[in-house]
Amino acid sequence: MGRAAVAARAGPAAAGGQRRPKMAAMKKKKKKKKMAKQLQPLQPRAEAAAQEAEEAARRGRHLRALRGASGAERALEELVFGDSLAAEEGELLQRLAGPPPLRAAEGRSLLKDSSDSEVENEAKDNFLSSKKPAWVDDDDEAEEKIDMTHRYKKDMMKSDAEKILSKKKLRQRLQEQFQQAMGGVPAWADRGSKKKHRKTANDSDSDEDDDLLCRTGNFISNSESLPRGILQMKSCLPANQERLAGGKLSTVQFHPSAQVILTAGRDRSVSLFQVDGIKNPKIQSIYLESFPIYKACFSADGEQVIATGTHHKMFYVYDMMGGSIIPVHQVRGMEEKFVKNFEVSPDGSFMLLTGTSGYLHLLSMKTKELISTMKVNGRSAASAFTPDSSKIYTYSKEGEVFVWDVKSRKCLHRFEDEGSLEGKCIAVSRNNQYVACGSVSGVVNLYTADVCLKENNPKPVKAVMNLVTPATCVTFNPTTEILAVASNEADEAVKLVHIPSYTVFSNFPVFRRKQIYLTQSMDFSPRSGFFSIANNKGKALLYRLKHYSDF
Repeated sequence: MGRAAVAARAGPAAAGGQRRPKMAAMKKKKKKKKMAKQLQPLQPRAEAAAQEAEEAARRGRHLRALRGASGAERALEELVFGDSLAAEEGELLQRLAGPPPLRAAEGRSLLKDSSDSEVENEAKDNFLSSKKPAWVDDDDEAEEKIDMTHRYKKDMMKSDAEKILSKKKLRQRLQEQFQQAMGGVPAWADRGSKKKHRKTANDSDSDEDDDLLCRTGNFISNSESLPRGILQMKSCLPANQERLAGGKLSTVQFHPSAQVILTAGRDRSVSLFQVDGIKNPKIQSIYLESFPIYKACFSADGEQVIATGTHHKMFYVYDMMGGSIIPVHQVRGMEEKFVKNFEVSPDGSFMLLTGTSGYLHLLSMKTKELISTMKVNGRSAASAFTPDSSKIYTYSKEGEVFVWDVKSRKCLHRFEDEGSLEGKCIAVSRNNQYVACGSVSGVVNLYTADVCLKENNPKPVKAVMNLVTPATCVTFNPTTEILAVASNEADEAVKLVHIPSYTVFSNFPVFRRKQIYLTQSMDFSPRSGFFSIANNKGKALLYRLKHYSDF
């Protein structure tokens, strides 16, 4: 019993002695795992440090190899690469060694250099402008003669004496034509304004930016001069939509001061409409019995309408203020079977009737009495007053143009229209700068008025050859930027010419769309806002020219 008790007491103690070594081993394993976790982040750093040390050792070996090159090798390199090899090697060694540390003083100098960049740019520009050419070719200084009779240069000749021009004069002529088309020297081509703009740009930029940010609206405005190429326009309802003519419409004309348009035709009626581009309401119509109207026209003050017939000796005067129609049966001293074509002077003093056999009858607009009679050689086709009413241009069927003085009724000058077989129509621009002559061949020659008064065989500045049938109507717009030419012998035979560039607008009439038919008459509104065409279908077609803001 005593031994059993001793053994029982010794059992738990022996078991505890066996457990202690196992617990110590487990604690050691835990410590090793913890240390391994702590060392894991340090391994990449150690690898990177080892790579950097290896790269530094490689650079050192490279530098020692470069410094230890033999004299023969260096002499051979200098022969091949030149004397700059030493500087390039030093630069290479510096790059291999790494960038030098940036000192505080150098940092301040860099800031100063960046702040003075504008001054450096200006100094650089001055240096470039003062540089001399590397070499000069003697052939460039010799004056080269240009043959101006070539078909591409013939339009730039002002007279026959300029068949050969120097290169310098041709350059000046091209500059003049460009400035005329652009309306002056553009800002980008003016060298003097560029320097001034550079000086003031920094001062004014901030003010302009502030001004732009303080306003809202449309910052894009239309140019004052009409651009070439495409004419911005809109087709409106016909001006006489509320009363279309029963037959051919012979005349369309805008009132000189009111927003009113006049139409007259073979249906023996004269109608007035208010032009708004939307409804164009009718104001009044008068009917002249048994009197098919050949032409109707406003007086200069817009208070009267004069109308002539197709086969009548008399003509009518409609007084719009009094509402009366006054027939003028016969003008004393004038012996004509028919009175058809006529013109009214812009100052409202005279009325010129075109007679037969080349006779021109000048009447007083106030009394409708004959003042004087003039005669051209051959037959008279058309006439036009100058804007100041001091002269009359008469185009004969033989292709000659006569210039008359209104006061003395004497012929001041006459010239031949180039290439004309038979004259048809004539027009003078509102600024008295151009004269347009339309002939039976369809060619419309455009002359400057100064040349027409001096030369017997003037050269046109432009020959418009877009019509293939006789040109029967020509007219300028009030700003002398558009010349309208038309023929009444072919459908859609209307062209609008851009005067400064002498080019035709490509978008009028609309391609492959028949809407104009035969053009009988054309006119522009007083400020070029509207353009109207009278056709053989009894319609006064109306177009809104978007470039012009006023009527």
